[in-house]
Order: sequence, then structure tokens, then C-alpha cells
Amino acid sequence: MIYFLCFILFSIGLYSILTKRNLIKIIIGISIVDYAINLFFILVGYRMNGRSPILEKGEEIERIVDPLPQAVVLTSIVIGLAVTALLVAIAIRIYEKYGTFDINEIKELKG
Repeated sequence: MIYFLCFILFSIGLYSILTKRNLIKIIIGISIVDYAINLFFILVGYRMNGRSPILEKGEEIERIVDPLPQAVVLTSIVIGLAVTALLVAIAIRIYEKYGTFDINEIKELKG
């Protein structure tokens, strides 16, 4: 069930990216997709009644939570913040040059 909610969050972000014409709304959609993927990774590493992977001498290994997805998500959060900052900086420069955030009105932007 919780994976389905993660999919819904991803779908909302993807809808925002594909249908909105305002650069700021597209950046928010990218952030929502990033949060959905981070949530999915955290859910993959979760174990019911799990414990931290810190062991003492003579202790048996029982239902340990996987720390790798948590480390990946921490790295992903930092990368997502950097990407968002870069996208906002690019959007500000586009606004300074063209005076709008609407991608339909930016006619001179060619790749």
C-alpha cells in the first residue's frame, strides 16, 4: 500500500513536469519526483521490527535494517539540492533575459 502512495507522489511530480508551462512549477515537479524516489529507497530498506546494524560481541544477527538505502538517500538529497539550486539559477537568468517564466512565450530559446 505504501509503495502505491509513493507511485502516486511520483505521478503527481511527473504530471507537473509534463503539463505545466511555468518554469517554477516544473522545478517543483522535479523536486516532488526526487522526494518520491527518496521515499521509495527508504521503504525498500525498511524492515518490520528491525534494529540498527550495530552489533556487540557475542550477539546474533537478527532482522537488521539495511543501511545502504539510507546512505544512498543521503547522497541523493545532497545531489537533489544542488540540481534544484542550479535549475533555479537558470530560471532566474531566463527571467532576466526574457521577462517571463512561461516556456511558450520564450520564442528565441533554441537548442
